Amino acid sequence: MSRVSRRQALTPRQLTRTSERLSFVYLERCTVHRDANAITAQDAEGTTHIPSATIGTLLLGPGTRVTHQAMSVLGETGAAVCWVGEQGVRYYASGRALSRSSALMEAQARQWSNPRSRLTVARGMYQLRFPDEDPAGLTRHELLGREGRRVKECYRAQAARTGVPWRGRRYVPGDFSSGDAVNQAVTAAAQCMYGIAHAVVTSLGCSPALGFVHSGHELSFVLDIADLYKTEIGIPLAFDVAAQDEDDVGPRTRRALRDRINTASLLGRCVDDIKRLLLPEAADAEDRDVVTLQSDSGHQVPSGMNYDGPDDYGDELW
Repeated sequence: MSRVSRRQALTPRQLTRTSERLSFVYLERCTVHRDANAITAQDAEGTTHIPSATIGTLLLGPGTRVTHQAMSVLGETGAAVCWVGEQGVRYYASGRALSRSSALMEAQARQWSNPRSRLTVARGMYQLRFPDEDPAGLTRHELLGREGRRVKECYRAQAARTGVPWRGRRYVPGDFSSGDAVNQAVTAAAQCMYGIAHAVVTSLGCSPALGFVHSGHELSFVLDIADLYKTEIGIPLAFDVAAQDEDDVGPRTRRALRDRINTASLLGRCVDDIKRLLLPEAADAEDRDVVTLQSDSGHQVPSGMNYDGPDDYGDELW
């Protein structure tokens, strides 16, 4: 089997595993350069070096400039890059996948293309979110109804726990400040989670668009994965932040979420959950940097061979 890594590029063994990376690094009012395989953040106070291979998602806030070489090394190491504003977080770009194998992508496509297996994965996602319920036998409409009820219960429970008044979810796209403090915190937490989930999905080589609960959007699968941790992490943290103070809700939510993700080892969980949802029989298999050719009856054969037989020189290699 031929190895893709013969090209001069970093291999998965040379890169930091997704589960071991920093969830995200936020920079603002600085210029981002490259120094060897690190990026540098230069501002009025000096220069800070950050190993690019340890970053899950780089958030570039207001006043940032980034060089072509910095983006090049971030892409090579599989880091996601988000340009963000003061009115919430938006995901705009990503690096290449850390995985050289297409196994998860192919498994995702197989599971998604069959209505039965697609529903099975959706049930699996529901059970990851609410392990006290058994979703076996539920239709899609029943899953959506139960999920909606559980999310409403979560909002009410967190409001009672923190004493923060809750008048319902209110969010106007493009107008972050239109909501009250707790709605702003929920929005900021959700957008950060979308960026992190997108970084993990793309780093594993999966398609962000092939969702099992969400559908019809380029980030459907990202939304699926981010929602796995909404009632456990995102919503409770948003209420905690809103209960502390109503000022600077967005930045404080991002910082608090960064710390919570670190203590909960969320990146590792996210990687494991995706693997077990899409390819449970090979969830712990090592990433293989190989290329094969499709043959009949589902068989795969080594690439780099001419299957018309030996040529005049007796050489089957391309």
